[in-house]
Amino acid sequence: MATLAKAEAQNDPVFDHWSEGVPTEADIAHIPGDAGWPIVGNTFTQLADPHAFTQERVEKFGKVYKTYAFGGWNVALIGADANELVLFNKDKIFSSEQGWGPVLDQLFPRGLMLIDFDHHRIDRRALSIAFKPGPMRHYSGALNSGIARAVANWEGPMKFYPAIKELTLDLAADSFLGIPWGPEADRINTAFVDMVQASVAPIRTPLPFTKMKRGVDGRAYMVEYLTKETERRRLQGGGQDMFSQFATATREDGEMLPVDQVVDHMSFLMMAAHDTITSSATALIYQLAINPEWQEKVREEVMAVTGGPDGSGEARALDYDDMSKLELTEMAFKEALRMIPPVPSMPRRAIKDFEYGGYKIPAGQMVGININWTHHSEEYWDNPMVFDPMRFTPDKVKARHKYAWVPFGGGAHMCLGLHFAYMQVKVLIAQLLQRYRIEATEGYAPAWQPWPIPQPKDGLKVEFKKL
Repeated sequence: MATLAKAEAQNDPVFDHWSEGVPTEADIAHIPGDAGWPIVGNTFTQLADPHAFTQERVEKFGKVYKTYAFGGWNVALIGADANELVLFNKDKIFSSEQGWGPVLDQLFPRGLMLIDFDHHRIDRRALSIAFKPGPMRHYSGALNSGIARAVANWEGPMKFYPAIKELTLDLAADSFLGIPWGPEADRINTAFVDMVQASVAPIRTPLPFTKMKRGVDGRAYMVEYLTKETERRRLQGGGQDMFSQFATATREDGEMLPVDQVVDHMSFLMMAAHDTITSSATALIYQLAINPEWQEKVREEVMAVTGGPDGSGEARALDYDDMSKLELTEMAFKEALRMIPPVPSMPRRAIKDFEYGGYKIPAGQMVGININWTHHSEEYWDNPMVFDPMRFTPDKVKARHKYAWVPFGGGAHMCLGLHFAYMQVKVLIAQLLQRYRIEATEGYAPAWQPWPIPQPKDGLKVEFKKL
């Protein structure tokens, strides 16, 4: 197929509809792979165990293969070199907007991950003000107080995943929106949860009583609320919360972002931060629970940095200036993200013909990289099924392929809020490990729902025992 020059020249969507300009099966006949079952293809096989599916396809076809699923052909590009090609995107071959759009566009349109090239660069620069040291210091205080208030009541056996999910939503209302916990935050949280659940609903039309209908209604509520709030904060001046920073952000020409774009960016950021942090924090708690020797080493570091509980036995807050001192804690978090990446795979759409791995891949083709496979490949990691935070010492990081570890993506679309994620998890760990020993039953190995964002099917059964 010819190069789709419009995308390069104008940075506009190449296709008016996701189905337009799609290569035919004949266009990719030279790429190995299979169509799976009639009509449904490999959809259900892939959903049943996506990690095993990928491994089986790599062994059978190699690191470039095609598969028919979810109503279309996808070309998988596997490994760290493929991650670099797609994420770094040096030649502007791949569109993130057109990769994620079919999944997220009804609920989170025009979020930062769903725009490309100059539009993405300009908006990303404007929004980055929310992650400067001043606002981040403010978020640190809100996180310390909010997390301390919640985890003080976590003693005993519990299911961690639903507890941390509720907490991250409350923290989002506080740190992101700057509103107190209460009825208004609860209504926003309900709308937000409905939107997130609808993003992966099998029925994509908002029919009555479906998840998609609840999600669309939730988006309508969020758009109305965020629009009014953006206008109010511009008139009255906002605070240090993330939303207020976005509401008053300006582009390179000094103009504020249009109100509707502030709303879209805020909705998307809350979705991305909430679900990925929930999954990532759960992965770390699981690993610390089943690896008590590492838990104790991380606790020792936390105690050394914070000074341990105060005279009344209360956990001390983690000072913003001390975040960087929790080096082992950060390495443990990175290792948990390696073992259970919050976004196991990433879609893109080619907007130019390109070659990779000896195969010509036409413009318009949906492609995807598999982060989970790369994170578990013996090509890049020794004993990849073993939890070992020391993989992330500076010398080992330097010696490894730069794109062998990509839980936050890479290139221009690297997660804008990754430092916020590190900060939130460090505050959580500091509060928990000053108070409790995290334990799991011997041999505990819960099954994880692997897609779209990993979560333990049993909610992660752990016990917090007071120190």
